[in-house]
Amino acid sequence: MNWQDYIIVDPNVCHGQACIKGTRIMVSVILDNLAAGLSPEEIVASYPSLTIEAVQAAVAYAADLARERIVAVPA
Repeated sequence: MNWQDYIIVDPNVCHGQACIKGTRIMVSVILDNLAAGLSPEEIVASYPSLTIEAVQAAVAYAADLARERIVAVPA
C-alpha cells in the first residue's frame, strides 16, 4: 500500500492537516475512530466518501510517522 496515493497535506485544506484526497476527512479523525474501537467498515459507513483502502492508508501513514521519531513510553 502506498499511502501517498490517498493522503494529502495542503495548507488550503483543513489548515494543512493530513486528509484523505478529495475529502476534508482528516487522518486524525480516522485514527481516533479506530482507537475508539470502530472497525474500518463502520468508519466507511459513517463517512461514505471514504473507502476501506483510504482507512488502511491512514494507518500506514501513522505507522510511517511513528517510525520517524522516538516517543518515550513509561515503563
